[in-house]
Amino acid sequence: ASFEGSLAGEVMQERKFVRWDVAVVDHALGARIKWAKTKKPGRAIEKVHRVYDGDVSRLVDICRQCIVFEDVASLAECVEVMLSDDDVVIDRVKNRLRPGHESRLGYRDVTFNLRIVSEQVCDLGLEGHVCEVQLILREFAELKHKEGHKR
Repeated sequence: ASFEGSLAGEVMQERKFVRWDVAVVDHALGARIKWAKTKKPGRAIEKVHRVYDGDVSRLVDICRQCIVFEDVASLAECVEVMLSDDDVVIDRVKNRLRPGHESRLGYRDVTFNLRIVSEQVCDLGLEGHVCEVQLILREFAELKHKEGHKR
């Protein structure tokens, strides 16, 4: 799938988003994209205590990536591809785009906690590793950057 309306990520220090289909062919641009990093140990420990009452098994966003979309149709296409992929197991979905969802500062996204269970991943013994993927519309991504990530 091409996800024509999806954006690859944030270009470092420029706070602008670039289209995925452009970033994958423009290697210089792709090299400047700010990809998500793993959560630092101190932040992970803080979250386990502050949010999960010490239950480390609930911490599933150590590995997290955000994909920004221009429109709902492109975001929905990505959801369909994820749901139909036999190598992806969806453990949890938080749909903060649904009507009635209350949000501080108006932030909304759809967040998946998922595991990859391909043969290669299973051979490595990593099929239990949970990743978080945030699907977000550009307007909300800009709001998130403007207001910062509130804890």
